[in-house]
Amino acid sequence: MYKLKQDNAPIYEALVKYKSMRILPFDVPGHKHGKGNPKLTEFLGERCLSVDVNSMKPLDNLCHPVSVIKEAEELAADAFGAKHAFLMVNGTTSAVQAMVMSVCKKGDKIIMPRNVHRSAINALILSGATPVYINPGVNKKLGIPLGMSVSDIENAIKEHPEAKAVLVNNPTYYGICSNLKGIVELAHKHGMYVLVDEAHGTHFYFGENMPISAMAAGADMAAVSMHKTGGSLTQSSFLLTNCDLHVGYIRQIINLTQTTSGSYLLLTSLDLARRELALNGKEIFKRVTELAEYARKEINKIDGYYAYSKELIDNNEVFDFDVTKLSVFTRDMGLAGIEVYDILRDEYDIQIEFGDIGNILAIISVGDDMPAVERLVAAISQIKRLNEGNTGDSFDNEYINPDVVMTPQSAFYADKKSLPFDECVNKISGEFVMCYPPGIPILAPGERITREILDYISYSKEKGCFLTGTEDINIERINVVEEL
Repeated sequence: MYKLKQDNAPIYEALVKYKSMRILPFDVPGHKHGKGNPKLTEFLGERCLSVDVNSMKPLDNLCHPVSVIKEAEELAADAFGAKHAFLMVNGTTSAVQAMVMSVCKKGDKIIMPRNVHRSAINALILSGATPVYINPGVNKKLGIPLGMSVSDIENAIKEHPEAKAVLVNNPTYYGICSNLKGIVELAHKHGMYVLVDEAHGTHFYFGENMPISAMAAGADMAAVSMHKTGGSLTQSSFLLTNCDLHVGYIRQIINLTQTTSGSYLLLTSLDLARRELALNGKEIFKRVTELAEYARKEINKIDGYYAYSKELIDNNEVFDFDVTKLSVFTRDMGLAGIEVYDILRDEYDIQIEFGDIGNILAIISVGDDMPAVERLVAAISQIKRLNEGNTGDSFDNEYINPDVVMTPQSAFYADKKSLPFDECVNKISGEFVMCYPPGIPILAPGERITREILDYISYSKEKGCFLTGTEDINIERINVVEEL
C-alpha cells in the first residue's frame, strides 16, 4: 500500500539520538532540559523537558527542512496519499489560513460555506480575499447546518466564474459530509482549486468504510487535525497538498504566520502518530467505529435523545456521514445541548467535545475503550431520569443566514465604535461573536447585525455557551463599523 517504510519515525529517532549524546545546552529554551524550572519538570517529567529543544543541525528546521523533518514530511505524504505534507505546529488554524492565502490574494473571490471555522474567515481578513458564501441547508429538527450541495456550488460558480477556489468543511463538527468528489470535479472543470477543512477527518485516511478523504477525492489541499482523532498532541496538524502550486511557495505562505520555534514535542507526536495510524489504522478505527455504534444504539434506547447517523443521508446536502461522530440531539428531553454538556462535566466528571443549543458531541477516537463509553452512556441515561418532565425552551436552529455588507478585511480594519447590544440592530459588525467550541461565528466582520442574531447570542449566553470573539470580554457590547 505504501511506497515508503512507514515504521520509520525520523524526528523521533533523531531526538532519541540527541538525548543519548548528553549535549550541554547553551541555546534556548532557557529551562535547559528542565533544570531551570523544577516545578514544571515535576509536573511534566524530565523525559519530556529533556527533548523540548530548539532547531539545530541534527534536528533540522521546520521553516526550511532538509533532513529529518523533510523525511517526516515525505512519510506523511505517503501515508495520506498526498503529493506533499507539511507538519504544522500552529494548529489546523494555520493550515486553513495557509490554504486560503496560497491560492487567494487581495480582491480574489473564494466560494465557501458560511458555517466555516473562524480560521477561514481570519484568512480572509489577513489576505483581503472576498468570500462568496453559500448558506448551508438546515435540518430543522436537529437545528444543525448541513453540507454544501453540488447544485449550490454550481450556482455560485455561474454567478462568480472568476472565483479562485472552493473551500469545503468535510466532515462538519456533527459528522455531515458533502459530495466531495462531485465538488472537486465541478470546481476543476471551471479552473478552481478545492480546499478542504478536514480538521475532523484524520480517520478517513486510515479506517475502512469511511467517507472519502480529501486527497482520495482529488482535492488540491486539505488541513487535517491529527491531534483531534489521530492521537498526536494538541496543536499539531498536517497540511496536505495535491496540486500544481510549488511546495516552496506554500512553505513561504506557512512561514508568514507559523512560529520559527517549532516545538519538537509537537513534531515528534505527529511523526509517531502518523506511524501508528499507517501501521495499525484499520484496526484502530474499526474499534472506534464499533464503540461509537454501540454508544449510538444504547443512547437511542433512551427516550428524549436522538443519536443520529447515516439515516440522514439524502445524497445532496448530506452525502455521507461520519459514524465515529457521536452527535446527540437533546432538546426532546427538555435540556439544551450545552446544559447536558455542563451537567456531564460538573456532576459526572465527563468532558465531552461541545454542547450547543440542541446537540452534544462526544469525540470517540484512538484513546477510547468500552468502559469509558459505557460510563458516558450511563451518565446520559441518568441525566434523562433526573430531568423527567423538563420541557425547556429553544430556538429553531443553530444557523442564521448572514447579510454580508462588507468584506471581512474591510470591516475588521474599519473605524469602529463600541455599542451596547440593543443599540446594534442594523449596524455592521466589525468583529466576531461565536460559541467556542466549535468556533463557527454567529456573527462575522462585515455582516449586518439583526435582532434575530442578537436574540440568538443572548439565548446562547443564558444557556451557558462560552462566547468569544468580541473586544468586550463580557460580550455585552459589539464593535460596529462607523457609518460614513
